[in-house]
Amino acid sequence: MGRGRLLWLTLWSVTCAWLREVEAKTIQGAFSSAVARTKAGQMVAQFQFHGDCALLYVRISNVAATVGKEAKLHLFQAQDWQKLHENVQDYNCKEKLSKAQLILNMNCTEQNLTVSQVPYPDTWYVFYVDKFTCAENYENSESEDVQFEMVLLNPDAEGNPLDHFSAGESGLHEFFFLLVLAYFVAACIYAQSLWQTIKKAGPMHTILKVLSTVLLLQAASAFANYLHFSRYSKNGVGAPFMGSLAELCDIISQVQMLYLLLSLCMGWTLGRMKKSQSKPLQWDSTPTSTAIAAVVVLTQGILLIWEQIEDTNHHSYHSQQSLAGGLLIGLRIGLALSLGCGLYRIIRTERSTLKREFYITFTKGCLLWFLCHPGLVSISLMFKDYQREKIITIGVILCQLFAMVLLYRLFVSHSLYWEVSSLSSVTLPLTVASGHKSRHHF
Repeated sequence: MGRGRLLWLTLWSVTCAWLREVEAKTIQGAFSSAVARTKAGQMVAQFQFHGDCALLYVRISNVAATVGKEAKLHLFQAQDWQKLHENVQDYNCKEKLSKAQLILNMNCTEQNLTVSQVPYPDTWYVFYVDKFTCAENYENSESEDVQFEMVLLNPDAEGNPLDHFSAGESGLHEFFFLLVLAYFVAACIYAQSLWQTIKKAGPMHTILKVLSTVLLLQAASAFANYLHFSRYSKNGVGAPFMGSLAELCDIISQVQMLYLLLSLCMGWTLGRMKKSQSKPLQWDSTPTSTAIAAVVVLTQGILLIWEQIEDTNHHSYHSQQSLAGGLLIGLRIGLALSLGCGLYRIIRTERSTLKREFYITFTKGCLLWFLCHPGLVSISLMFKDYQREKIITIGVILCQLFAMVLLYRLFVSHSLYWEVSSLSSVTLPLTVASGHKSRHHF
């Protein structure tokens, strides 16, 4: 399977990520007595409150219906709710609901509930409850659903409840702004010289094109996330299309980078025969290596899509609490171990200091790209829930960006890559034709 066909298949597969909804902190829906009765309370929202002046605002369409049903909102802290859920046999329906930390009687069209004295940021669950929730006898015809709009707010820097971001999302808007600014500054400085290097179609032409494509996709993902969070800060909903577009760009970049690294490493681990010298740059294309690369790439693409569909609370990077996330972590660790062991054997037996330095740098880039996500997920377990998303998101983006910088320096380096390629074209995954062994200046 060619790289072009593989990319088109990936594009076709991940398009479904555009279609899913993104959870917002301005929520619209319907309070349903039937759902509340079935689940001992209808969960309508979850939010990480912080500070002393957090706010829940709710507006309902039919006050008479909520008053007649004695409708209420029950708020539970996550830890307390999980304990009640684990010991469900110890509490009946009414006893369970009576453990709520805060209760709001819905007897007005618009109401506010202040969530104060929160000692540390924590997740809160909001449940809808009425007189039918724990009743022994209930008929669906006895009540009608009530439309509502709910806004969840945290205090801003001045202490006013105007911040739509939960504790776990605070700071991400500023981070993506700085990241987009850094991409813009770097493009102004390096874009022209990089474009000139690619136009010359030298020995690094193909790999630089792929690396540049991945970098552009990462930059597009950061910009789309910035636009989404900018809109989110104003209305609590954001721009769902931009959020999904950011995820799509990230998925494609991950797949492209995986295929690039696999293609390079296959030249060392599987392709031992001398390749044809008809082109200045050649990828390993044996049936075995191509099949392995295609299967691994498609597997990662499927797992990424599955993960995005299962977990709609995050963008691009997840805390890996789903089955798809766990399998994705296992795949990345397996790839890192496999490629790392193969490259280590070459480094250990290589006598040339220059080529050993090349292999070591390339190994660092591979391992950093594959292991940063599993490593940061493991590290995040030592922190509070509200800190994990920021640690994983910011950490993975910066680590992968640094890995790309390492690879750029490695393959653009006139003194390292070119010399190694000239020394031997047999052990390298990218071979330099004999007609191009003279020194080129970039």
